[in-house]
Amino acid sequence: MSELKQFERQALKIAAEDNVAVALVNLKAGEPVVVEGETRILYTNVPVKHKFALRDFNPEDPILMYGVLVGVATVPIRVGEILTTGNTRHRASGFHEKSKAEVWNAPDLSRWKDRMFQGYHRADGQVGTRNYWLVIPLVFCENRNILALREAFQKELGISPPQPYRRYVADLVQMYRRGEVEQIKNYGFSELPQTSSAGSLFPNIDGVRFLTHDMGCGGTRADARTLCGLLAGYIHHPNVAGATVLSLGCQNAEVSLLQEELRKRDAGFSKPLLVFDQQQSNLESTMLSEAIRQTFLGLIEANKLERTPAPLSALTIGLKCGGSDGFSGITANPAIGRVSDLIAGLEGKSLLSEFPELCGVEQSLVDRCTSQASAEKFAGLMRTYAARAEAVGSGFDMNPSPGNIKDGLITDAMKSAGAARKGGTSPVRDVLDYPEYVKTPGLSLLCTPGNDVEAVTAQVGAGANIVLFTTGLGTPTGNPIAPVVKLSTNSELARRMHDIIDIDTGNITVGEASIEQTGDAILERVIQIASGEMRTKAEQKMQEDFIPWKRDVSL
Repeated sequence: MSELKQFERQALKIAAEDNVAVALVNLKAGEPVVVEGETRILYTNVPVKHKFALRDFNPEDPILMYGVLVGVATVPIRVGEILTTGNTRHRASGFHEKSKAEVWNAPDLSRWKDRMFQGYHRADGQVGTRNYWLVIPLVFCENRNILALREAFQKELGISPPQPYRRYVADLVQMYRRGEVEQIKNYGFSELPQTSSAGSLFPNIDGVRFLTHDMGCGGTRADARTLCGLLAGYIHHPNVAGATVLSLGCQNAEVSLLQEELRKRDAGFSKPLLVFDQQQSNLESTMLSEAIRQTFLGLIEANKLERTPAPLSALTIGLKCGGSDGFSGITANPAIGRVSDLIAGLEGKSLLSEFPELCGVEQSLVDRCTSQASAEKFAGLMRTYAARAEAVGSGFDMNPSPGNIKDGLITDAMKSAGAARKGGTSPVRDVLDYPEYVKTPGLSLLCTPGNDVEAVTAQVGAGANIVLFTTGLGTPTGNPIAPVVKLSTNSELARRMHDIIDIDTGNITVGEASIEQTGDAILERVIQIASGEMRTKAEQKMQEDFIPWKRDVSL
């Protein structure tokens, strides 16, 4: 398909097999619309991003989009009529064992093969895009102590989060004290510039990050191991110089379990790991003062590391979408799919996750797996996940959110077909179960929910040193240790919520750029962000979202 040519029209038919089209602008009932040389008269109004029928449908007739089954008609649908949850329901194709070997035509890499970014080289060979010190609890009982350490370090190192709203409240307090109630009614808010630097004391450290969670005890032993695996992924992560760990002492998530998970990821693990057990420290103040002193000494050492050139093969890219809309699968998602293909060709790594949003495209991904073992692992994880959801009265068909539906994603298979385009076309080199760590160059599939923060938390725990996050509705999602780059699927969102959007891919819909051109521009920006030359909007706001997945049913 010629992306540029197609987007010059009012509507888009994405694949030759499709029997529906996407409205690129608001369309009115009774007006003619030309799709691939054929004129249809619209039977209903079709808002931008929504789909309309290119033929008449009878009940149970298949609805195809992106070349795959995305639903069936529940009532007769006339040509030119909008598809809604009232006339369409979710249905996806089944999948079976790997049936063929996919042939991949790798993109031209001549522009990129000698490109470098400035990163932090670790002893284990990984390269960080940031340099953080991590402070984490093994159990929720230590959350208060983590917060006490955070307050002490952030204030004294000059790395407190921006406080524009505190200043705003202070202004209102002063106005009230002066009796200026009427002035308060019209007093607007003006946000101050954001900052997230570690200050001049440690110029080579991007910050100290303090994580909290509600796990570590009271759950199953499997929950404890999963948590320790995730935390081990964060400690082992190339963006982390060292870690301070607080333990109560009696919890399921034992220190020995964390150490075991660290050795799985790096048998020769050598980063500074400072562990403090409250039940062995007598007074709380004794533990915290010692943790502060040793952490400060660790920061002195971490500050000695400087950025040096690294090949793009050292990048691990997380591929994520959230707050998706009807343009996600035709603008931002395929654009970062282009980035994923370039990274794969350069022997870097990328991670496609959100398994509930791969429903209906499983066979394509199975066939793209380079080994039978990976294909079987992916199929098994998908079936197990679907069965767990059905066992509690849910299912992948319940995945689209109200916002998704409002903006044209009315079935999970429709949403999934667009979401899968984040993974480009490269071979699937490995399949990872949560919270495994990525090791194989190329594209890997990582089992996670679609939930924004749980998925990003998992991708970073698997080694993503930068995350590309597409959104059509807008979301502030960030991560404590990895830059999260927010890409809008449409220009209206980029204008309206410019304080959280880093890159606008809406130029694709108006024919100003192709998927390939946009993907290349994204990779250029990735290099700048990875090198520390730019900070993402989430970083500037210190948006540090961290939610471990408990392996329960989360879509």
